[in-house]
Amino acid sequence: MCEKYFELCVHPARKLALFSDFLLEFTDAVEENNEWLIVRSCEPLDVTEFGVKEYAKKLDIEIQTVISQKPNEDWVKKYQESVQPVIAGNLYIRPDWEKPKDGFIDIIINPALAFGSGHHESTYGCLLMLQRYISIGSRFLDVGTGSGILSIAASKLGAIADICDTDTEALEVAHKNFAENSVKYKNSWVGSVGTAPVKYSVIAANIIADVLLAIKNDLVNALSGDGILILSGILDKYVKQIKEQYATLLLIDEFRENEWHTLVYKR
Repeated sequence: MCEKYFELCVHPARKLALFSDFLLEFTDAVEENNEWLIVRSCEPLDVTEFGVKEYAKKLDIEIQTVISQKPNEDWVKKYQESVQPVIAGNLYIRPDWEKPKDGFIDIIINPALAFGSGHHESTYGCLLMLQRYISIGSRFLDVGTGSGILSIAASKLGAIADICDTDTEALEVAHKNFAENSVKYKNSWVGSVGTAPVKYSVIAANIIADVLLAIKNDLVNALSGDGILILSGILDKYVKQIKEQYATLLLIDEFRENEWHTLVYKR
């Protein structure tokens, strides 16, 4: 453990979630405290600070940053103490240092592994929709699985889950999380929906809007005859475009929290 660590505090004027996602590209954990985002590392964080400032310029958002060096303490423990479990319908998503909650379906996801822990609005929306449209024996595909949280939830709801991601590291994390939750996936591959081995009764794709537009045909082709398609990761400004491109399907459900949308389609 390093004797001293670096701490970068970031305060964007708006779109806190976007900046949190951006910082997670550089580190395993981002703490949120009174609208400040905090990143810590034993290595200098000047490059990260430069990157987040440039990102703010592109978004035309004012930002404050502060870098400091502090004597080391157990900041991992402090971060853990700041992470709260998430309740999404009947699902209880918690890190492994928290206890299960009676009456809820228990899912263990450690936020320090990044890739999705249920706190983000788009993941939360997907978790709610899975509970509406997954049934026992559903063939489910999690496109861009990340931590595996959606496919783990689907499995615990009774689905037969397949997972895929273009990021090898993300798949490795998902595999560990499946084992941690004592559930199994059927198929797993590096790549996207275009190489799916079967048709699916439910597909979830919690990805940025540009990718949802790019893989639209592959997603639709992978649906079974009356399949359900759950799309998320869609900001307000992209909703109209997504709806126009997916107009060949029937929009049957929609969830919005803050500026994030989850859309549900049926063939």
